[in-house]
Amino acid sequence: MSHLQTQSETNTEQQKQALLRQLLQKKGITTPQQSSIPRRTSTDPCPLSFAQERLWFLDQLEPHSTAYNLSTALRIKGLLHPDILERSFNEVVRRHEILRTSFAHHQQQAVQIIQTSSTISLPVINLQHLPPGQQTSEIQRLAISERSRTFNLVQDCLFAITLLQLNPEEHVLLFTLHHIISDGWSSSVLCQEIDTLYQAFSRGTPSPLPELTIQYADFALWQRGWLQGEVLDTQLNYWTQQVQDAPPVLELPTDYPRPAIQTANGAMQSMEFSLSLSESLKTFAHQQSATLYMVLLAAFKVLLYRYTGQTDILVGSAIANRNRPELERLIGFFVNTLVLRTQLSGSLSFRELLAQVRKVTLDAYEHQDLPFEKLVAELKIERNLSYQPLFQIAFELQNRSTDSLTTSGLTFEELEIEDKTAKYDLTLFMSETLQGLIGAFEYNTDLFEPETITRMLGHYQVLLESIITNPDQTISTLPLLTASEQHQFLVEWNNTHKDYPSGQTVHQLFDAQVERTPNATAVICEDQSISYQALNTQANQIAHYLISLGVKKMDSLEFILRNP
Repeated sequence: MSHLQTQSETNTEQQKQALLRQLLQKKGITTPQQSSIPRRTSTDPCPLSFAQERLWFLDQLEPHSTAYNLSTALRIKGLLHPDILERSFNEVVRRHEILRTSFAHHQQQAVQIIQTSSTISLPVINLQHLPPGQQTSEIQRLAISERSRTFNLVQDCLFAITLLQLNPEEHVLLFTLHHIISDGWSSSVLCQEIDTLYQAFSRGTPSPLPELTIQYADFALWQRGWLQGEVLDTQLNYWTQQVQDAPPVLELPTDYPRPAIQTANGAMQSMEFSLSLSESLKTFAHQQSATLYMVLLAAFKVLLYRYTGQTDILVGSAIANRNRPELERLIGFFVNTLVLRTQLSGSLSFRELLAQVRKVTLDAYEHQDLPFEKLVAELKIERNLSYQPLFQIAFELQNRSTDSLTTSGLTFEELEIEDKTAKYDLTLFMSETLQGLIGAFEYNTDLFEPETITRMLGHYQVLLESIITNPDQTISTLPLLTASEQHQFLVEWNNTHKDYPSGQTVHQLFDAQVERTPNATAVICEDQSISYQALNTQANQIAHYLISLGVKKMDSLEFILRNP
């Protein structure tokens, strides 16, 4: 997940929170005043948050996995001072304890080990000697290598930066953090603080950023104490009922059999949707008192229903989980995963399905405080290493109001870097841009071929267009095929015209085919088939039976006289 995607991700999150507040107000529920998260009073090793605990467990199972690396590549144009940029990064590291945190076993549990101080260096790789074409390929190679960096959670600094120099006024900044210390919102906080600090240090002024009131370890310790008793019971009861008797896996038709142990091998494909379609979807969402997120999620569930035939569909979706003001400016792993379950049937109209998805989503927001990791642990789900528990398909909507940022005389532009990992079987990332929506499927390459994902993107686009045209149509009859597929099915595959010798009758042509391929299949009906030789034998038997009844050959003149 990149900086420029997540910088404005707060907009989408704030929309979710505003909608939740509206729902609570309609129910006559007022949100009680929240007490602040206190600072730790001890310097002893701190326990992990619930989210960190699951990543720690996964790292123990697969210590060299790169699936949980968060990487960003930014092209920087303008006169950059690497020493000031390095100083800015080190000030961020000083401010945020989580950036100087490692992990270890202590008294039979995993704990956070926070260094009192830490300094990171900004290595500069000079690519000025390369021609532009080679520079581009080398940037991609180095960015992919950086994204594939393996972190040792016990020994390593879990935050790495590299600067590529293309010419005196053009650079590419690469930085990677392990997910156990960061999330999408954190990447935005990091970049915003670097921006502010770089501006200040360039002017020779001190940091204008206020000191943080708490640190991530304070949150982790507080979470452990807060999420128990009545709070835990309320949250757990809701989610337990939500996922009770849920199907263990969504059986999407795959190109390859599911491996015994799930891999993180992945790729991504994207598609741009027209601005007119994007605006129509927003208008429709507003008319239904829903959000664009809900409309796109409902349409995605229709796609999954049509592909699998399953009527009980669970999809995972991330939420920033920063519903306390003191958490908004912190770097750390706060993001939570919600399981959104929907019951579908072919008789439902899309409008009816959307109403169901809206309710499920709002209820999930209202109960967002239970960490997904805690839910999985409490349910005691029997672990199957071939797929993720509760859901294998995910959905995200990101707000990308800009693809570039200009500050301090510098322009920052996001670079698209090939990602070869996938956390789930399939994740649909939808992004809002000024030019319209962009859809991207991140998929596991051990399950799907690229051509399958291309078709799936096309089908999703057709569904969205069909929904706008007729939202009252049943979800089982909403058009799915693209124009090219319709032409293929109705025209190309239905073109059965065949030239044959005009001097021979049909039965003579059939006899010749019997001679050529006596054992080849001639006719298939349901689960039965018959060869040319067997069909010819049966035809001859019927012919002899008819002759025995007096049926005889009639010449053409006699036929005409008898059938005036």
